[in-house]
Amino acid sequence: MPFALLLLGLAVFAQGTSEFMLSGLVPDIARDLGVSVPAAGTLTSAFAAGMVVGAPLVAGLARRWPRRGALLAFLVVFLAVHVVGALTGSFAVLLATRVVGALANAGFLAVALVAAAGMVPPDAKGRATSTLLGGVTLACVAGVPAGAVLGELWGWRAAFWAVALVSLPALFAVARSVPGGAAEGEPPALRGELRSLRHPRLLVTLLLGALVNGATFCTFTYLAPLVTEVTGLGSAWVPGVLALFGAGAFLGVTAAGRFADRRPVPVLVGGGLALGAGWCALALGAGHPAVALALVFAQGALSFGVGSTLIARALYAAQGAPTLAGGFATAAFNVGAALGPWAGGAVIGAGLGYRAPVGVSAGLVALAFLVAGVAAQKRERTVGQETLRA
Repeated sequence: MPFALLLLGLAVFAQGTSEFMLSGLVPDIARDLGVSVPAAGTLTSAFAAGMVVGAPLVAGLARRWPRRGALLAFLVVFLAVHVVGALTGSFAVLLATRVVGALANAGFLAVALVAAAGMVPPDAKGRATSTLLGGVTLACVAGVPAGAVLGELWGWRAAFWAVALVSLPALFAVARSVPGGAAEGEPPALRGELRSLRHPRLLVTLLLGALVNGATFCTFTYLAPLVTEVTGLGSAWVPGVLALFGAGAFLGVTAAGRFADRRPVPVLVGGGLALGAGWCALALGAGHPAVALALVFAQGALSFGVGSTLIARALYAAQGAPTLAGGFATAAFNVGAALGPWAGGAVIGAGLGYRAPVGVSAGLVALAFLVAGVAAQKRERTVGQETLRA
């Protein structure tokens, strides 16, 4: 993999830490700012919602920008809003910084996905995607638990300061190592790219990604209270549990990167079935520490292995939209990242307890299989009709 791609992964690590670290900070933020735990959970949804809106919008605006300049601009904004978030005492202001930070993150990731795909041969998009998303999984392994430790020792604001500091070396790394020019050649017409994005197979892939990612974030956002209130472990265990999920995620992305280009169907079908079964098992066995810890690791691996493969398939299916594909893939996956925490907060707010989000995760994966089955049947009927006409 090109060295510049690894440096893009460093920047994604800083941004992934910000996106995921609230899983270990939600209870502290709720207490400090005087809001409920489900309300604090909406900070994750707000970040994801900002990425949903920002990814396609910013990708469209940045189509003709030099890639290095665009990436640097997004990183500067991202760093600045974390400084503001660390200083504010207002939940509304904190919520606003999450949205603005998400817009910057969305723009960066949309440009980075396209840049990464352009750094490798045409048949290696899966490996490039897994390398870039390795920064996200490393955020789960190291960044998120470190944020939880900082929150435990010095309060949740320390985690925001840490993200700002980690963004600085990423800023310098991108400035020194990413090529400064725009994309090679004239980008395709915007209307043509948008038309390519309406292809049924791409739309189904994006919907499946949204559902799988929704399942992931539905449970992950409320993993800290699940561990302390249901599993019965002390708050000191939370960083370790988050690291366990992240270690599984890193393993899943790494393994999926080896097969996403050549054998995606076994990864998606086999991994998806195991993912749904794992959420069911966690919902039932969360009260047993050994079972819960083993399943947290397994679900991290399966969630990110299946999710990264779906991103790679979306990039393959959107070859007619080379400048917008990354933005729409980012947006679709963050639809899930927005709806998942909202759904988890809704069932908690309804008094169903901290196991309930895990059950919702299982339901979202089941819905993904239903959508895939209906789409496959429709595709078979279409092919059959075309064969008869021929």
